[in-house]
Amino acid sequence: MVKGVHFEALRDAGDPVEQAARYDADGADELVFLDISASPEERRTTLEMVSRVAESIFIPFTVGGGIRSVADAGAALRAGADKITVNTAAVRDPSLVTRLAESFGTQCIVAAVDVKRIAGRWTVVVNAGREPTDLEAVEWSRRLETLGGGEILLTSMDRDGTGAGYDLPLVQAVSQAVSIPVIASGGAGNLAHLAEALEAGAHGVLAATIFHFKDSSLPKARAYLREHGYPVRP
Repeated sequence: MVKGVHFEALRDAGDPVEQAARYDADGADELVFLDISASPEERRTTLEMVSRVAESIFIPFTVGGGIRSVADAGAALRAGADKITVNTAAVRDPSLVTRLAESFGTQCIVAAVDVKRIAGRWTVVVNAGREPTDLEAVEWSRRLETLGGGEILLTSMDRDGTGAGYDLPLVQAVSQAVSIPVIASGGAGNLAHLAEALEAGAHGVLAATIFHFKDSSLPKARAYLREHGYPVRP
């Protein structure tokens, strides 16, 4: 398991199976496994790792990276994933989202949208943030919903790993544009940032750095959000 800044300068964050089990025990609602080198390396998701993680946890498990077809998605689900997420492949072939939804149900399809601000525009990027596209993030998120996406995993590449907080205008704009859940990702540096993203309209928040490396824990995060009026499981 690795963590970087803007998906670069990666550093070791521990064994994924051990960390997954710890997050499950600590009260995570869901776990997201992103094989961030699968698309740039033009390979499939590491299914052996998916299987090992799935065997160690009892919470919903989303898997992404290198899923390019209905067959790839089916393999990940058979390996133990509860949901699959697509980004690069969906941009290359938007009809893939519809085929996935028809095959496995919209509740199973998480549409990942990685975003960079380029020339004042929220630009969708692919290949682990390395390749800008012509797509604008809010418009693309709307289209992903119509294609069959059941959730939007919205990552600010500008904020990823920085600890500076989520891109709240981006979170708000996408959350207001779609009716499906939006999961905010990229930038959490403290527990207040989690609440800020929820206030901006996110249905859920994804965080890594604050739990991997900083003095925060899932129990602390849950208690903080509960104290500030956000509904979380006991």
